[in-house]
Amino acid sequence: MNAPLAHPPKIDLTPDAGTTPVMAQFLTAKAAHPDAMLFFRMGDFYELFFDDAAQASAALGIALTKRGKHRGEDIPMAGVPAHAMDGYLARLIRQGFKVAVCEQVEDPSEAKKRGSKAVVRRDVVRVVTPGTLTEDNLLDARGANRLAAVVIRKGRAAVAVVELSAGMVDSVACDVGDLGAVLAAFRPSEVLVPDRLFSDGDMKAALDGSGGVVQAMPQALAEPNGARDRVQRLYGVSALDGFGAFEETEVSALGLIAAYLETTQAGKIPALAAPRRSGDVGHLAIDPSTRNSLEIDRTQRGERDGSLLHAIDRTVTSGGARSLAERISRPMCDPARINADLDAVAWMVENRPLRRDLRDLLRASADVARATSRLALGRGGPRDLAAIRSGLMTAEGLGALFATSLRDPLAEPPVRISAGLDRLALDGELSNLLAELKEGLIEEPSHLVRDGGFVESGHRPELDAARALRDDSRRVIADLETRAVNDSGVAFKVRHNAVLGYFLEATAKAAEPLMRAGPDSPFIHRQTLANQVRFTTVELSELDAKISQAGHRALAIETETFEGWRREVARLAPLLQAVAVAIAELDAHAGLAEWAEEVGAVRPSVDDSLGFAIEGGRHPVVEAAVKAQGQPYTPNDCRLSGDGLSGSRLSIVTGPNMAGKSTFLRQNALLVILAQAGAFVPARSMQLGVVDRLFSRVGAGDDLARGRSTFMMEMVETAAILTQATPRSFVVLDEIGRGTATYDGLAIAWATAEALHEINRARTLFATHYHELAQLEERLDYVSNLSMAAKEWNGDLVFLHEAVTGAADRSYGVQVARLAGVPPKVVARAKSVLEKLEKEKTSSSNLGDLPLFAMVQPAPEPSGPSELDLAMKDINPDDLTPREALEALYRLKGLAQ
Repeated sequence: MNAPLAHPPKIDLTPDAGTTPVMAQFLTAKAAHPDAMLFFRMGDFYELFFDDAAQASAALGIALTKRGKHRGEDIPMAGVPAHAMDGYLARLIRQGFKVAVCEQVEDPSEAKKRGSKAVVRRDVVRVVTPGTLTEDNLLDARGANRLAAVVIRKGRAAVAVVELSAGMVDSVACDVGDLGAVLAAFRPSEVLVPDRLFSDGDMKAALDGSGGVVQAMPQALAEPNGARDRVQRLYGVSALDGFGAFEETEVSALGLIAAYLETTQAGKIPALAAPRRSGDVGHLAIDPSTRNSLEIDRTQRGERDGSLLHAIDRTVTSGGARSLAERISRPMCDPARINADLDAVAWMVENRPLRRDLRDLLRASADVARATSRLALGRGGPRDLAAIRSGLMTAEGLGALFATSLRDPLAEPPVRISAGLDRLALDGELSNLLAELKEGLIEEPSHLVRDGGFVESGHRPELDAARALRDDSRRVIADLETRAVNDSGVAFKVRHNAVLGYFLEATAKAAEPLMRAGPDSPFIHRQTLANQVRFTTVELSELDAKISQAGHRALAIETETFEGWRREVARLAPLLQAVAVAIAELDAHAGLAEWAEEVGAVRPSVDDSLGFAIEGGRHPVVEAAVKAQGQPYTPNDCRLSGDGLSGSRLSIVTGPNMAGKSTFLRQNALLVILAQAGAFVPARSMQLGVVDRLFSRVGAGDDLARGRSTFMMEMVETAAILTQATPRSFVVLDEIGRGTATYDGLAIAWATAEALHEINRARTLFATHYHELAQLEERLDYVSNLSMAAKEWNGDLVFLHEAVTGAADRSYGVQVARLAGVPPKVVARAKSVLEKLEKEKTSSSNLGDLPLFAMVQPAPEPSGPSELDLAMKDINPDDLTPREALEALYRLKGLAQ
């Protein structure tokens, strides 16, 4: 969590003799949630007191005032309007705060029945944290918001993850060394960790790459027996066997999640799907630094635009966008599952008219998963019911669409599509819910239940009667206003507020005659303000009571109707979640097919081999950017073989800066991700033996907060690759060793390349400016050289962005410096130094005789033939004897020097 913001010294918050009843309520609630900022509902405002007020004032930029005293000290106070609470809440959550929301849980009129001084009951209804958000306006509609728990026990690690807003739960057991990669794949907003593990080195490393706010939890909550009981209570079962064979560590992690939900949801049971044991499926391991380097779902600046996900996302629903993001973030390792998804995308590509109609239907859908979750937690409103209705209508429409389109037996959809259609088939209970919502819920209902007006006329006769009484009474009020004006001659207006109810209002000047009238006047004075005077009549008071009763009666009936629908949604939550998943997966398949057709992507061939062969591969993000500028993209081939039988398993990639080495490396890594995510790839063809781990060390970076230089970070990441890569892994490395002295760097790069080839035996692309590494092609059996082509033309350097066989002969660094705008004098000086180095094969330590940054002047143009020219002119080779020819050659050489 964030460090506490500057605020006054802490005050003793125990009640004393002078504590008011309302403040006693606050202190009781605060004591139950000492680590959360307490939003205390008082009428139309949420008030904050003591340290909470000081912190909120600093974090939100709101006024810090004071109200009353506690133990002789002023009580700091700040407040936010109830109608604007969500905006302030979002800002606090983004800053890492927890917020406990304490609501009025009874009507003030009920409190008055207990006595004139009775206090309205208040209670904490939820604790809002980064990982437990459910409100649409606090969430990214196209991104998952996950709460994770991490546990390490007996040398094994486990990660449990819940997406509360959609009801999805995952559990992964893994080796401790894989913890960082597993956690980074989920990108949680909040991570729960047993407090005793904070000093564990493996845990610290994993948390550093997670990106989530870390919450310490008591170690006792992670003990297996108690954790199992809490998970069983959460799901309402007596055993977890029906969910799968969980490891003890997984149960502990799930138990942390269950304990946190019990606290933050104030006893409300969320609608959660059964936990999926993701470890059973197997996913491509991608560590945090590789995710950052490849910009899979976020760029290195933390933005979605410019990432791989943004480049390929053509989904039309928020659920579909989240489903696609999960596929890209956690690609699979099982060829059978990968090919099942590829079958679905291929079928969508082939059935273009059906895909178009499907996407049109999906556009009208709503986020069923999140609406269901909110309603199950008691936080939803009428618009969430409308979202459920919309989603069920979409499911009905999709069923009808496929039933019509698939009359041809040859158009039978693949397994993944068929399974989705089965989940979309509404059973009797869902059909009944849809019919009820179609009949009883208006087209565009209000956001809040208390606003009323969302139940359709004719759905409940008693509601229609209450509404008629309310509306008729209002018409009578209007008639009464007209009569009052005629009877008194005063320009009355009927007004209403929560204190007086309905009243007649006139300006102070106009009301003067009535103020002088005697007690027999029908107009009874109620209130005098600066510019207005307010009156009532016996008839108006009676009508006020009728209208109030009718309005309350109508709202009570609507609230009761809503609660009935809400309970039904909560009961049918598993079925509704299945519908939501089916809609999301269909959208993801269709979106990938749309993108594949748009960019000319093809289906990859994915199998269990160790092969890697791409023809005409293209970087999906760079190609989109280049085409947006109206320029062509140069495709490239790449062939590697983990077994070494059908080619090299390590390619040394050389070439000048700016020629496209880094793009080439990232391109091939991204095509691995796309293929194993079950997506088509931008290439002419691709054959891939599934990859178990993907590593990318491309680009420079440091971690100054932890005292790590760029070179140190490079070595840390290189060490991780050398200790974890297997023959089934895929590695891309760029410029290893460049952050230290030349010979040190060359030695490290050489040894690293040898280890990857001989020990790890991983498929590897190794980009470098150490041209000496090209010798490895002759020294090692399965090494090949590639270079990024460039040509000099009329003194300019032209990058061809083409990977060709063989090593580069030059790095063209000086030419690139000139292209970058380095001053001409510096470029000329660099050329001079380079020529001397290349001529004498010296190191920079032998350049002491060169004056620093000496002015390099171009040689003056000769005014006539040089001595060499004249000597050459006098020689006739045909007339020379061998001895004379040798002597002439020595003479010419002397003149040249």
